[in-house]
Amino acid sequence: MLTAPKALKFIGDRNLHSEEDAREYIRHRALVQLRERGYANYTLVTKETGTKVGVCGLYVRPDLELIDLGYALHPDHEGQGYAREASKRIMQAAKERFGQLKLSAITHGENTASIKVLEALGFIHLGQKTVAGYDGPSEYFEVAL
Repeated sequence: MLTAPKALKFIGDRNLHSEEDAREYIRHRALVQLRERGYANYTLVTKETGTKVGVCGLYVRPDLELIDLGYALHPDHEGQGYAREASKRIMQAAKERFGQLKLSAITHGENTASIKVLEALGFIHLGQKTVAGYDGPSEYFEVAL
């Protein structure tokens, strides 16, 4: 999913080119954040079949003051409402379980689908920010929970 051309363009290369790369990412990033903060990213699966369709979660990004909402979908499952549905639940948990009052989100300026999802969730575009690990400036959004 994260090696699909669209993901590489909009999210950047996360160096996840093998199963071992993915395991290392989970061990050294996702699980560390989960242990330290209580949240990370979660696998999205369909209710009907349990098919894995993407990820959604809360991320700590050193260049951002707020906790960041992030999501990515496999290209075969885009445009079906999964990002919006999962993000709503993550936003609710951010407020109720983790005491967050606001969240941030970033996206590539050409990722119109992601921008539409963020706007539908109530995020407000506040300009651009440079974020480590992303090529060029990202569009920056915030939402009050």
